[in-house]
Amino acid sequence: MEEFWKYINSYAIISTAAQEAWQELLTEQKLAKQAYFLREGSTPKRVAFVKKGLLSYFYTDKDGATVIKKFFPEQTLVASTSAMLLQQASQFTIQALEPTEIISYPFEGFRLLTQQFPDISRFYIRYLEQHWVIEKEIGEISLKYETAGQRYLDFKHKQPQLLQRLKLHHVASYLGITPTQLSRIRAEL
Repeated sequence: MEEFWKYINSYAIISTAAQEAWQELLTEQKLAKQAYFLREGSTPKRVAFVKKGLLSYFYTDKDGATVIKKFFPEQTLVASTSAMLLQQASQFTIQALEPTEIISYPFEGFRLLTQQFPDISRFYIRYLEQHWVIEKEIGEISLKYETAGQRYLDFKHKQPQLLQRLKLHHVASYLGITPTQLSRIRAEL
């Protein structure tokens, strides 16, 4: 649990009382490789912190191809946030790419804590600002204006440890290209 609290406190320092209340919601779980945390079409209820392992967050396009939106390695939170907020079926699947250990909590219980504890509310606001505003906006601009080669180099530079853990088709799906195109880009570099 220590790594979870360290992560949370990197956004906002959580008081002892708030931590004790939040702690009551936490559940540890192991996911086997290829196991699902969430399946497309189901209504998400929980948020997960990746303690160990790697998850992918993807949807299936109209042609049946997998389109990976994001990878969630250790020290990240993962959920189908918009579906949770709207309390509707998710358009995304969250699946373990490796044996994975998570710490999860129910979103509704967490939201109640944000009303009781200003420090948990500050964490939530800072987290959303960083990941759902800043990172998302930068990622959307990159996808629209950069070439696949530029996106690959950026991914390689920002997440070199992931390249060694992922299969070629995972990286290609994330970059929005085919594995063949990715092989050509890598050969040209």
